[in-house]
Amino acid sequence: MLDAVEWMTWLGMAAIAAPVLLVVFLGVCSLLEQRLSEQAINRSIQAAIGVGLLSSLGVLMLMLALGTRHVVVYVSEWVNTAGFHVAVKFVFDRLSVPFAILSFVLTGTIAVFGSRYLHREPGYNRFFVLYAVFLLGMIMAALAGTIETLFLGWELVGLSSALLVAFYQERPGPSRNGLWIWCVYRVSDAALLLAAVVLHHMTGEGDFDRLLGTGPWPAGRASVSGTQAFIVGVLLLVAAAGKSGLVPFSGWLPRAMEGPTPSSAVFYGALSVHLGAFLLLRVSSLLERSVWLCAVIVALGLLTAVLAYLAGSVQTDIKAALSFASLSQVGLIVAEVGLGFRYVALVHLLGHACLRTLQFVRAPTLLHDYHTLENAIGEHLPRPALPINHLIAEPVRLRLYRLALERGYLDSWLRSYVVVPFVCLFRYCDALERRWTDFLTGARSRESDEVKPIPPRIEELL
Repeated sequence: MLDAVEWMTWLGMAAIAAPVLLVVFLGVCSLLEQRLSEQAINRSIQAAIGVGLLSSLGVLMLMLALGTRHVVVYVSEWVNTAGFHVAVKFVFDRLSVPFAILSFVLTGTIAVFGSRYLHREPGYNRFFVLYAVFLLGMIMAALAGTIETLFLGWELVGLSSALLVAFYQERPGPSRNGLWIWCVYRVSDAALLLAAVVLHHMTGEGDFDRLLGTGPWPAGRASVSGTQAFIVGVLLLVAAAGKSGLVPFSGWLPRAMEGPTPSSAVFYGALSVHLGAFLLLRVSSLLERSVWLCAVIVALGLLTAVLAYLAGSVQTDIKAALSFASLSQVGLIVAEVGLGFRYVALVHLLGHACLRTLQFVRAPTLLHDYHTLENAIGEHLPRPALPINHLIAEPVRLRLYRLALERGYLDSWLRSYVVVPFVCLFRYCDALERRWTDFLTGARSRESDEVKPIPPRIEELL
């Protein structure tokens, strides 16, 4: 007979294996061009999510019954050399288990909604293949016990998110915005990868238990100095900012609304947008080692919340307004993490994800109801003025209105001070390389070796 610990281990493996098998099944059928019916796709997704959810709930029940707060599921060790270890390991604790259960519940809910929303859509199979990849990435990131495992899940989430933003690929807008989001995710992923390299340099491995302390979350105490915590924390903060749309990367979030409503609901209203905050929660014991880092996190979270509130107040599109409303709450969650309110931030994250998912799902029918009311009364519904308008002078109010319309000028700032210098540098390096190859071959290459001017619009650049 299996004891309780072995039962938790097997249930944990089942929770991880369910989305893996779903991706393999749908992916292999797509590669072999075996067209599955909508009913077969729905049943496979429901079965995988059901098994994963029940397994996660089983782990939670056993942990509560036994008083266990930290269960490790060790899969394999990829690299084991002197001073360098890379392992695949999953951890079930008070942070990962609620987030994994949330991921299964919301993805299952949206899967049922999406099966009806996308009925007879030509890209139905493509949507749910990417949806399965997203589910796998979320579960791997939620349960990751090492930074390498988290990075793999992080990448799967980013890849599926960008491709689903560009789902309607016959139109230029979704493809352009999907590419923009992919570029922002590249910055986030590079920061997380650098953080992994620094962690390996500090400890020889990316195991969270070794870095964040052996105590169960949130009681662990990081065994690093304040300087080391600040360096790693800044890299992790940049990674979280890119994934969750914090300042200065907030401009990509309304662009993500080009995707189908089901993906917008579960990605940018519920799960993907909270993944950066979840990362900060996971490494919160490291963050508290540096007071200055915590202050930066609080300031960045509050700045994001204020800017998102201003930008969301002037939006005319319901999905864009909901995206900025979601971003304002994510900013507050990040600020709570910086202040050390870990359980408050976790409860805030779980509740907000559920609320925002329901609002995104309700958005299409809400618009229909508003149009019905407006047709009945013969005019637009009244919109009450904000009480704060009477406390702000008109010139200041106009400046804030323009700032909100331009979304804080973040996109133009990134273009002028990040994208343009980056592109100029690499075009110059490319020109030097072509001149060197021309010198070695004694013939001029077909491509021009002149540095091309920067397009006036960022959309032309991407």
